[in-house]
Amino acid sequence: MSSRRQEPQPLAKALSELIAMRGFARVRGKTQLNDIWRDVAGDHIAEYTKPIEVKRGVLHIAVSNSAMLGELVSFHQMNLLAELTSKHADLKIKSLKFKLQTKTT
Repeated sequence: MSSRRQEPQPLAKALSELIAMRGFARVRGKTQLNDIWRDVAGDHIAEYTKPIEVKRGVLHIAVSNSAMLGELVSFHQMNLLAELTSKHADLKIKSLKFKLQTKTT
């Protein structure tokens, strides 16, 4: 049996792998997304909504009640998208998708 000795990894690569394995980037990403959403949507809308994820250029947002869902889709969607693309072009968000999220007990 020949034992192969592994070469040491660069520190940056090892840290990157550790962060990915432990999910630290995901947690930080969620916090950043929440902060960005609150900044763009404002406190009133943010109180009833929660950004879930960005997937293929679509920001998925949970909405806590049907009245707010209707208001967002009918009156605020285009302005929110314009604000997001203006302030946070790096996210490359092309559209918003609102989903009613009912609380389960």
